[in-house]
Amino acid sequence: MVVNNYIPNLRVFEKSFNELQGNKKVASNNVDSNKELSFSNVLKEELQKVNEKQINSDNAIQGYVKGEKDIHEVMVASEEAKLSLELAIQVRNKILNAYEEFNKMQV
Repeated sequence: MVVNNYIPNLRVFEKSFNELQGNKKVASNNVDSNKELSFSNVLKEELQKVNEKQINSDNAIQGYVKGEKDIHEVMVASEEAKLSLELAIQVRNKILNAYEEFNKMQV
């Protein structure tokens, strides 16, 4: 019994993979020579994005109070800020768990 006759076109997946690899090479060429692509830099950039979402949420609330923003915009901005903060907290927890596991290892 055949459940699914779908056979993926591997050229599509290879093309997407090659495009991604090409984009990474272009992105790495555009990176400033002073700015390394390291875990700490990526983490700092992502935390900065979380902070920007929090600020956007606060600005949306202030705009709503002034009558400049609609309640829907405020709710969307607030939910984005909330979800990004929750994600950052979960990432922090996973990093701490990994750190604790490394400390438990015997050398």
